[in-house]
Amino acid sequence: MVCSKHLIWLLIAITWFSSELSEGREYPWTKAHATFYGDSSGSETMQGACGYGNLFQQGYGLETAALSTALFNGGLTCGACFEIKCYNSTQWCLKGSVRITATNFCPPNYSLPSDNGGWCNPPRKHFDLSLPMFLKIAQYRAGIVPVLYRRVPCLKQGGIKFEIKGNPYWMLVLVYNVGGTGNVVDVKVKGSKTNEWVQMTRNWGQNWQTSEQLLGQSLSFRVTTQGGRAIQSDNVAPANWEFGKTYEGRNNIESV
Repeated sequence: MVCSKHLIWLLIAITWFSSELSEGREYPWTKAHATFYGDSSGSETMQGACGYGNLFQQGYGLETAALSTALFNGGLTCGACFEIKCYNSTQWCLKGSVRITATNFCPPNYSLPSDNGGWCNPPRKHFDLSLPMFLKIAQYRAGIVPVLYRRVPCLKQGGIKFEIKGNPYWMLVLVYNVGGTGNVVDVKVKGSKTNEWVQMTRNWGQNWQTSEQLLGQSLSFRVTTQGGRAIQSDNVAPANWEFGKTYEGRNNIESV
């Protein structure tokens, strides 16, 4: 029986995530709350504090959420995946759970009490879901519901994507479509003429920057996710790469 590409990537993601769990990283169910923002089209969930753009084009769709300060971690949680289910409310909860990717930030509102409108105020753990995701676990009229959540593997199709922006003197790279634990904590780039890895720094969300001048060189990237797994994609962008374009890497997984 021939496996489909989707099944192959699914197995890769599960194997990778399971390996990290075997190293002692367990993700139990934890209590939080959830609301929703936007309408059924999800137009208000596009863009956001993680730096992602059109979530449909980038493969995230409406299976997304904005995270409160306690979960967002200054943007380092961007790209992580969670399973969420409503609990302890027979009036509003629906059966089942949803899997979402963290793509945005739910800012605090200190003008309102944390238990009455200031849902994303620290230290509350809170998910602001897209409306279609909220309606899978709770009734619309609930507005806010208690939930249980846990980290789960991100199941993505294809390789990691690198969207290159900037100018000849400054490069900004959006890293997305990351499987496994999903959230990136370190990025390095190497040009075909530099012969060494250049450390990139996080600008905001999952946008990583460097002032190294790399025009005219093919580019390789080394991405490290939470848990210490490195994905090295060699010669992702050809020597004639262009700003504003996206290049797809491979998923060569190794321990670091």
